[in-house]
Amino acid sequence: MKLTGERVRFGLAVFGLTALVVFVLSSCSDSKPEASPSNGTSSSGPGQSSGTPVPSASTPVLTALPTPSTPWPTPKVTGAPADDAPLADRITFAISKQTQIAAGRAAKTTVKCPGIDKVEAAGQHKLDCTVTYAGKPFTGTLTVDSKQYTASYKFTSEEVAIVRAKVVDAVLRAASDAAKVTCEMEDVGIVVHSGLPIGCNVTTTGNAVQEYRAQVTGNGQVTVKKA
Repeated sequence: MKLTGERVRFGLAVFGLTALVVFVLSSCSDSKPEASPSNGTSSSGPGQSSGTPVPSASTPVLTALPTPSTPWPTPKVTGAPADDAPLADRITFAISKQTQIAAGRAAKTTVKCPGIDKVEAAGQHKLDCTVTYAGKPFTGTLTVDSKQYTASYKFTSEEVAIVRAKVVDAVLRAASDAAKVTCEMEDVGIVVHSGLPIGCNVTTTGNAVQEYRAQVTGNGQVTVKKA
């Protein structure tokens, strides 16, 4: 993340014949044996179908997710200090505000830069800072060039905070016919913006799975490409 300036730009059959045939023992009579009455039932032999259809697995019906029609909203960050507040307060708020805008959601953010209370003294100051956004910390460097009546400053970091919902939103803009989007990150992630992209899987309404990659820039912009 980079911030400059005074304000934020930041899933057989077994059948026995004995069971079906009744043997009649002959007696001393000359009469013929009576035929065994039929019980009216039949037995299915081997290889014969019972006639009951085998149910087939149904294909789940997936509904396409809506494609975002408006840009991801810029979060409203509150708590700005007065214009005449100490320089340290104005700088830490600027870093905090840019962090939240880049992340895509307003959340509790703290900025700790040991020695920042002395940056109003004339000269150049270089400080190591720790920014904690929604409980997730990352580090950066603050440089301040103070003069008698003015001061300029710049905050840089190889990392940037971002919320998963903002990444999913960007994927939905790039993928068509998406019914589900799953990205390999927590609800809030700290990303090295010059490092590997975030992997996302898109399940289409036809149950096909496609891979996408989301690259986050230092100011929180998300670029999505199909893998």
